[in-house]
Amino acid sequence: MNPSIPAKLTGSAPVLFVRNVKAAARYYRDAMGFSFGKIWGDPPTFAILERDDKRVMLKEIADVRQIVPRSTISEGLWDVYFWVDNVEALYEEFVRRGARIDYGLCDQPYGCREFGAQDIDGHDIGFGQSVE
Repeated sequence: MNPSIPAKLTGSAPVLFVRNVKAAARYYRDAMGFSFGKIWGDPPTFAILERDDKRVMLKEIADVRQIVPRSTISEGLWDVYFWVDNVEALYEEFVRRGARIDYGLCDQPYGCREFGAQDIDGHDIGFGQSVE
């Protein structure tokens, strides 16, 4: 590696606290189409999920009082937000898969058509497409 070449960020992943990492990972897979390979720990406590080269990390914690979805602090705020290229198709897929829809497709004043889903630990996940 050449230290004179500026570094470039190549990805990011939010980390969400969950009650049960296996159950949470299965929900993301079954209801939202994410995949996961390995769940780490003995007993398992950590997973990295992926969909379309975007990642979410799940960390099981013992004190469930520390699981604080952002919407409980600031109404309407997400824990994760993904931009997508066909929000209508994704919404239909999530409904078909049985995802917990937090709010249906709508147009927002900030130029996105979006919907929200909620995971089994109450984290709000937004999915939007720029319409401007």
